[in-house]
Amino acid sequence: MKITKNITSMVAAAMVMMAACEPIEDRDTLKNSYDPDDIELIATQTAGGTGNGITLKMNTPGVTGYWDYKLNKGLTDEVSFVSPFMGDVTFTYTVSSPYIPNGNLDESEIITKEITVDVQVADQPVPQAYKDLVGEDLQTKTWVFDGTGGDGGLWWYMSDPANPLGLWWNAGGSGDQVPTDVSGKMVFDLAGAANYTYYSNPADPGVTGGSFAFSSDYKKLTINGPANLLGVSGCGAHSNGRLYNIVELTADRLVLSVPNASCGSGWTWVFVPEEN
Repeated sequence: MKITKNITSMVAAAMVMMAACEPIEDRDTLKNSYDPDDIELIATQTAGGTGNGITLKMNTPGVTGYWDYKLNKGLTDEVSFVSPFMGDVTFTYTVSSPYIPNGNLDESEIITKEITVDVQVADQPVPQAYKDLVGEDLQTKTWVFDGTGGDGGLWWYMSDPANPLGLWWNAGGSGDQVPTDVSGKMVFDLAGAANYTYYSNPADPGVTGGSFAFSSDYKKLTINGPANLLGVSGCGAHSNGRLYNIVELTADRLVLSVPNASCGSGWTWVFVPEEN
């Protein structure tokens, strides 16, 4: 028994010594090996290279990913679309890789590359909603309330949740209550993106950095960024985020609504283009 115990102890000691002598192996965490400088992006345009019909192509073999072309995302190397945006427009290609496990990757390790195109001519037709909201030239347009308070008009009012044109209380036009930004304005433009700027009154320097987006059927409008729509105050505040139903959109009139404003009703906003 004693001999067996000593042999066992010697074997165990030898194994510890062997393990201690094994070299320490540096193990690098697998990471994306692509360099943005090695990824070639190509853009072609209609109208001899100046139009708004655009094809974007990722031209590097072995690289996979997706395009963000502002209107949507394309999960292919090549996407073609009609852009409503004018001027310098920047699009982004994001690389995916087998080394990126389920997208759980630190933001600093995500590989992206951008390409900018200069859209000078709207030679391809864009949805009418953009032209109505921003102008036929797809440049910029300013909208204001279709009323000023106490004028009897229906331009900011409590409405039937099931019928945005069904009046429950004429809050603004009756003069009982007006939004704090009744004299403000909203500017929509397509200079490189779908931009939205808010002014609470004529002296306001403006809140920039906002954007807007239509739903795919052009029946809803979303306002994104630091400022909301004009008249989102008092009972006009609502619990539906910044998503608005488009009741009417023409070159001369913009009517938006929500069914669930803060006073337990629907709410309707009516705007017209600012007179120059």
